[in-house]
Amino acid sequence: MRFQGTKDYIATDDLKIAVNAAVTLERPLLVKGEPGTGKTELARQVASSLGMRMIEWNVKSTTRAQQGLYEYDAVSRLRDSQLGDERVHDVRNYIKKGKLWEAFESGDRLVLLIDEIDKADIEFPNDLLQELDKMEFYVYETGETIRAKHRPIIIITSNNEKELPDAFLRRCFFHYIQFPDAETMKKIVEVHHPGIKQALLTTALTQFYEIRETAGLKKKPSTSEVLDWLKLLLAEDLSPEDLARNGADALPRLHGALLKNEQDVHLFERLAFMARGKR
Repeated sequence: MRFQGTKDYIATDDLKIAVNAAVTLERPLLVKGEPGTGKTELARQVASSLGMRMIEWNVKSTTRAQQGLYEYDAVSRLRDSQLGDERVHDVRNYIKKGKLWEAFESGDRLVLLIDEIDKADIEFPNDLLQELDKMEFYVYETGETIRAKHRPIIIITSNNEKELPDAFLRRCFFHYIQFPDAETMKKIVEVHHPGIKQALLTTALTQFYEIRETAGLKKKPSTSEVLDWLKLLLAEDLSPEDLARNGADALPRLHGALLKNEQDVHLFERLAFMARGKR
């Protein structure tokens, strides 16, 4: 059982090695990288490649680790007891299973994605250490221990918004997804826009990488954004000549797909103004 990439996902050799190493070591794979580099999609493609079901736990700033295990609704139980509801006699009626519980009780091995773990409180990763290590947890309300029938393949993503605890990092296999170089990007584009004319692709990618390397840029455009941009270029039936820029027109065509804040738009406007002043 080895991940070799899929026809819909261009995985580098380093990434394939990382996925397979995590599976062999039975450790969570912690994947970092710029937003839009395919971290979340990796989990879906690993599940597809290995013929497994995937459970996705999307972490938010308000997410607590306990929610991944289960939640006990004591308020509803109290209300039902006041109304004489027979459901109150079985506490299980008031326990909502979390994503880890779902993964642990699955009859088949699956992929568990814990997406954007760095959005949560700093204690969130530490609160999951024992559960991810021992593949079990205790339910206090029922007195039972939930153990994983099959150890899931766990993929954890992070956008590096905050540092993760050392104790948590020690338990993971780590991989940083480097931003694709031009040749890799061409392969990615071919998956999403098969048959795109090479002249247009070369001109567009040259301009795209020039934009990414512009000094002072607050947010560099990502892989997902260049794919959206190319989709617009194709929809507008633009030619390589249409993409040509000069000092008076420093903003790229349809720049709203690439530049996502006013500071970066103003940066290119200033560059155009400076270029006009030099003439």
